[in-house]
Amino acid sequence: MDNWREIPIYVIDFEGCPRTGVIEYGVVELRDGEIESCHTRLCAPQGSIDEREARLHGIRQQDTDGCTPFSDEWEQFRSWRSAGVFGAHHALIEHGLLKRHWCYPSNSPDYLRGGEIVDWGPWIDTRRLYENVYPGLETYQLMSLVDNFGMQSELDCMVDRFCPEGRRRAHCALYDALASVVLLVRLCKEPGYEEVSIKWLLEHSLSSAEKKQAARQGDLFE
Repeated sequence: MDNWREIPIYVIDFEGCPRTGVIEYGVVELRDGEIESCHTRLCAPQGSIDEREARLHGIRQQDTDGCTPFSDEWEQFRSWRSAGVFGAHHALIEHGLLKRHWCYPSNSPDYLRGGEIVDWGPWIDTRRLYENVYPGLETYQLMSLVDNFGMQSELDCMVDRFCPEGRRRAHCALYDALASVVLLVRLCKEPGYEEVSIKWLLEHSLSSAEKKQAARQGDLFE
């Protein structure tokens, strides 16, 4: 069973909504449990960015002038998925936005059930992982977890190193992706979790409904 460090993990965060599509992405590539590379840029929206959205993520219509659309990133995201597994905090959002642009990637490894699958998932979801490993917390919001587990200083160091000027706060795509990375790596360094497998991370990232569906199909737990 593959140790989590042996498979490339691409931790993703998007800013945008179904109406605008992805207007900013941040991707952190983890190899052997360390940051190998980071990628981020603004993207041309599919619809106008309203003021309420702009107050949240700090991206206004004029900021995207001259940007190419997210759809130009097809080859990059397809190649990332074919090379490893995707991760996010509350991955349902990222999965939905990806499928809005491209329904499916090419054949990709299925690290949960084995073989290949034509899907952006299954995802490593840091929100689900913390809900499963630390039940009963008051909140599982991304920045609350970073604060509750004392990881803000480590995150700040990563942000200073990798995030572009002006995009170094919560609700900036690469900032939030790095926050998810901090939580994932921290969990996998906890006593008893150092040797968890990619399959374990994926299993414990499933919702209760997903687990029940997989169990009915007879292809999740042996």
